[in-house]
Amino acid sequence: MKDPVVQEGARVLREKAAPIAQKDIGSKKLNTLIQKMKDVLAKEEFGVAIAAPQVGESLRLFVVAEKAFKDEEETEQKVSEKSLEAKRPEDFLKKSFAKSHHLVYINPELTRLSRKKHNMSEGCLSVRDVYGSVPRHEKASIKAFDENGKPFTYHGSGLIAHIFQHEVDHLNGILFIDKAISLQEETETDDE
Repeated sequence: MKDPVVQEGARVLREKAAPIAQKDIGSKKLNTLIQKMKDVLAKEEFGVAIAAPQVGESLRLFVVAEKAFKDEEETEQKVSEKSLEAKRPEDFLKKSFAKSHHLVYINPELTRLSRKKHNMSEGCLSVRDVYGSVPRHEKASIKAFDENGKPFTYHGSGLIAHIFQHEVDHLNGILFIDKAISLQEETETDDE
């Protein structure tokens, strides 16, 4: 069966992706592409995001899986629970559930990056079974349009900041293997 994700070596992964015209946001063609990306990502057990070039379209667009935000929320909740002892729990819940998750990023721009970096293990759906340590900024702010054409800004840290940087790299024709400090291939084992 053919891999639905474009693999390393394909020219589209090395091109600088084209911006999406404002008039095309909300179009049937773009919505079909977004749905395709969501469907491909949903079938990937370990995938947390996918960029349009990874499905063969050189456009400035990426989608982040909802599970990536849930991981971030769980981490934030553990940290915040300690500082909320004097506050009412319902205030925390309102804040958590009011947070909107923008899963679709059209014409994204990184607007701010923290000075502090750290190395994090990284992989890519377009470079199967290869992982490496990549230095990334710990925090990243991004502005983009959602699938309805509404502009938004999101300030991410940890995994989310890491994802933003990885996906914007894709839109600029850069793969994580270009920035990795070390690379290793994962080999199948019979541990289970």
